[in-house]
Amino acid sequence: MSKKRKRHGYAERLKYMHMLENGFSRDYIEHRFGINNKLLGYLWARYRSEGPLGLLKKQNVKADYAFKLAVLRDIEENHLTLVDASLKYNVSSSRIQVWRRIARTQGYDALAITRPRGRPPKNDMGRPRKKKPEEMTELERLRYENECLRAENALLKKVKALVEAREARLREIGRKPSKN
Repeated sequence: MSKKRKRHGYAERLKYMHMLENGFSRDYIEHRFGINNKLLGYLWARYRSEGPLGLLKKQNVKADYAFKLAVLRDIEENHLTLVDASLKYNVSSSRIQVWRRIARTQGYDALAITRPRGRPPKNDMGRPRKKKPEEMTELERLRYENECLRAENALLKKVKALVEAREARLREIGRKPSKN
């Protein structure tokens, strides 16, 4: 059975920090309230350095290649932990981990490549957009009209076949078909 992720709002986070100040252990708070121990440690470090405002959600940082490189070099040279680096540079520790993994596997130059986020745009997927009659050439307009007439003809044949089948069914049970 998988655990459901719980969101911890500002008031709950502040309560956890007061509990830590009052001597409760991180393990107790983790098991009692379902907050991740790693997240709790990160929040505790931010709370000690920035106070209650450190518990608020930070704005996302748009990191360029030079910034990513500076963060990773600082971690390597000064032996910073991910939490310390995330506090220093105001970037999430999970994002720094992603940068480290990319740098280790693909090299530092791969950090310069920005990958598009989200779903790719629809360019060749699906049917093309319908043109207005004034945008069509005469040949396109005639083909479109021919296609519409074929569809209408097929629909009329289908309706005629359904009516005939209904009439045959009624004749089998001894009723007369209606005149409509």
